[in-house]
Amino acid sequence: MIKKLVPFALLSAALVNLNACKSGDGEFKKLDSGLEYKIVKDAPGDKKPAIGDILEMHIKFKVDDSLLADSRADNNNQPVQIMLQPSPIKGDWTNGLPYLTEGDSAVFRMSVDSLKNSLQGQMLPPFMENKKTLTYEIVLVSVKSQQEFQEEQDKLAEAQNEIDDKLMQEYFQTNNLTPAKTSSGVYYIMMKEGSGKTAEPGQRVTVNYSGWTLDGNMFDSNTDPSKGHVEPFTFTLGRGEVIPGWDEGVALLKKGGKAKLFIPSSLAYGPMGRKPQIPENAILMFEVEVLKIEDGASDFR
Repeated sequence: MIKKLVPFALLSAALVNLNACKSGDGEFKKLDSGLEYKIVKDAPGDKKPAIGDILEMHIKFKVDDSLLADSRADNNNQPVQIMLQPSPIKGDWTNGLPYLTEGDSAVFRMSVDSLKNSLQGQMLPPFMENKKTLTYEIVLVSVKSQQEFQEEQDKLAEAQNEIDDKLMQEYFQTNNLTPAKTSSGVYYIMMKEGSGKTAEPGQRVTVNYSGWTLDGNMFDSNTDPSKGHVEPFTFTLGRGEVIPGWDEGVALLKKGGKAKLFIPSSLAYGPMGRKPQIPENAILMFEVEVLKIEDGASDFR
């Protein structure tokens, strides 16, 4: 199980440079860099993004008249999130974001030739060849400091954990199961004890596994040929190479041990899921068998 990914990939990281104040007059203005920009909606308020802030936005990216990305369509009509960071590339469109405030919408427009000149000999992406204009349509939905963002995420996770726990309790009752529970909310049933010591953080653990959503749909397995990768899976425990529920659940097992894990969504793929196989806020069930525990290059078990 690979660690979850960030939801929406912004297709080009280096396109425009907005170094002027907000306009609000509805007309495009052109800067010395070649950027044309227009404030479509100048919302009231003064909360501007700063480096390190978490921004939520809707974004469309066009090359000439061809739409290449639309966050509303690609992200189930939800805004995408980015952390505002300094750009290493001159002309990056994110340089303009500090000049917007929450609720603003803007259009950034730049010629492909200007971008090509700024790349200093690097090749343009193939989809930009023989094109003229790059356009970004931005709606800045919210601006949060990292502390504000983390506090919000903690509250959402706490509420979702209560929902998940209730659903798991109903599942256990329906299926006459009495699993044990860890302090973080992972439930487990030990199917086979194994021998030796339990796996520890930093050790390499090799496992066989199968995973289901709570409604019984298998989404992955390294033992079922239908999933296309029938081979043992090895990862380093406690390094974030797998979802948190795996790091915690596998640490309960010894070599030869096997368990059924019930992992709440906050310790799996959370509100983003891993579509299409894993929906948002999905509780996951796994059967995991530890085949090998290694310290460095040698198996000491």
